[in-house]
Formats: sequence, C-alpha cells, structure tokens
Amino acid sequence: MPAIPIVHLGNPILRHPAQAIADPLDPQVQALIADLLEHLGPGVGIAAPQLSQSQRVVIIASRPNDRYPQAPSMDPLVLINPQILDRGATQVQDWEGCLSVPGLRGFVPRHSWVEVSFLDRQGQPQRQRFEDFVARIVQHELDHLDGLVFLDRVNATTDLMTEPEWRSRILGLGGEK
Repeated sequence: MPAIPIVHLGNPILRHPAQAIADPLDPQVQALIADLLEHLGPGVGIAAPQLSQSQRVVIIASRPNDRYPQAPSMDPLVLINPQILDRGATQVQDWEGCLSVPGLRGFVPRHSWVEVSFLDRQGQPQRQRFEDFVARIVQHELDHLDGLVFLDRVNATTDLMTEPEWRSRILGLGGEK
C-alpha cells in the first residue's frame, strides 16, 4: 500500500490551481511521477494535487477494470504542464468517479475529443489528440490541476449516484465491490 494518502474532497489543495513545473527532470518531480504511478490503483488517471502536491502533472492510464470495464487499454502516459489547445464542439455525458471522491459517481458532460500540449517524463514537448473515454480522463485530470472536481461539472444533483447504486443500475452488477 502506498505510504502517501490520496486526499479527499474537502482538502483545500483540491480547490487551488496547481503550479507549473519548471524542470521536469528535477529528481523531486521524477519522484512525484513515481508516486503517482504507484497510486493509480483502480483509477484510470491521477493528478499531483490528489497526493497533496500543487504541481501540474497527471498520469493517464486507461485500462479495463472493475470501475471502468469498457475502458480501452493504454500504457500510462505522463503529462507535465498540460494545456488543452483545442476541443471537439460536441459534448458527451457519461459516468465518472474519482479517487478523491470515493463512493460517488456523476453523469458528467465532456468534450468528445481534446488536443493537448504537454511535456513528457523526459521533458520533451508533445502534442496529442485524445478521443472518447481517454479524452474524458484527460479532461477530468486536467480539471484537478485547475482546482475542479467532477462534481463541479454535473448539470444537476440528480446526476449523482452512490457507487453501489451505480454498479447495480448502470453496470448491472448489483451489490458493492
């Protein structure tokens, strides 16, 4: 079990914009990336503020699991100082959860695709277009860097559901996992 706890909703760091990283190769930044990778657990992404670090770095790691059985598989991707350059005009609603908001799901509208510039783990500039579920992950994690959580994006409180209810009604699995 990772030694650093994931912060939960109510911790002020989740509501403040994170600071840009000056040197991606700094050993402390590389250690933070290693910590983020270790904390992914059942999630498909994680942001530095979730580990009490006000730094602009996220990990995107889509893969099928109990929380997202239909997720596509991809290797973990480090995005340092990411910025959305462009986004699809169409928004799609789907269910999201968050490691920092345990036990709750929200029906969240997100752009169908986003184009993002970022530095990779080696500090090299990258530009990539993300689509569908992976675009959703990217937008969710970048929200963390801006002091937002998925609850801020739901259209109404009726678009919220407990995890057990979501598993039963949406996944059709019944019971709590």
